[in-house]
Amino acid sequence: MKQLNTKDLLSVVDLSEDEIFRIFTLAGQLKKKNKKLLKDKTLGMIFEKSSTRTRVSFEVGMFQLGGYALFLSKNDIQLNRGETIRDTARVLSRYLDGIMVRAYSHDSVSELAHSSSIPVINGLTDLLHPCQALSDFFTISEYKKDFKQLKLGFIGDGNNVAHSLLLTAALLGTDITIASPEGYTVSEDIVAQAKDLASKSGSQIVLTAVPEEAAKDADVLYTDVWVSMGQEKEEDAKLKIFKDYRIDSAVLAKAKPDALVMHCLPAHRGEEITNDVIEGSHSVVFCEAENRLHTQKAIMALLMA
Repeated sequence: MKQLNTKDLLSVVDLSEDEIFRIFTLAGQLKKKNKKLLKDKTLGMIFEKSSTRTRVSFEVGMFQLGGYALFLSKNDIQLNRGETIRDTARVLSRYLDGIMVRAYSHDSVSELAHSSSIPVINGLTDLLHPCQALSDFFTISEYKKDFKQLKLGFIGDGNNVAHSLLLTAALLGTDITIASPEGYTVSEDIVAQAKDLASKSGSQIVLTAVPEEAAKDADVLYTDVWVSMGQEKEEDAKLKIFKDYRIDSAVLAKAKPDALVMHCLPAHRGEEITNDVIEGSHSVVFCEAENRLHTQKAIMALLMA
């Protein structure tokens, strides 16, 4: 099994197109049959943010690969009491075979990876969510044949999920339209990165304030919560601003007849997505959630074996 050329996975841009397909191939194999590719290996899981899918999928994934996952909340380790990230990384590197971290600051995760001698996997930061985007595109590959012939329409906040979807689409040659209200668009730095990748892959990138533009002729329609973790003080304002940025049956009707509907969960039904759509025949939301397990197993195996 050929390892990835990167020590860490902090962003999808750490990977080449070929490496992404290698992850997808192994994820497909591991979805059919478990292999003990990480026997006796140990993963430390650092959580500043609570989680359902990230914790369960990484923990179960390590078990299925023959290894052990150690949960470390922010209250369990000395980072919460002033120990430096550099010192924490150097100590954990002597105990563990890999680290998965779910944190607020992307810079902190980058510093952890820089100071660590073992692989670090970004389980989510406020800037990026690479494991989610890779799992999403693996899910798309189970239903659609050629990424370069597809359009993905994202409707909602220009958040960490939108950033990672944009970068992955640009890497793989998928056209992507992101519809967000003014003031909540994707990062200019991320757009610049994506446009550089798109110039090589042929991906077309469109940013708009009109949800219908994202939905028009889309092969994949995607949305996420309007209020991310840590933004609770903005909730009332964002609910008003985003009220027209949802996937409902009228928006879905503008997409292609065989369009997939995706959501990274948790979903606030009646806000960013209606109940009839998430439960409808176009929805692959729960297949997408399952695939976090299989894709992350492949990522861990290709970094830690």
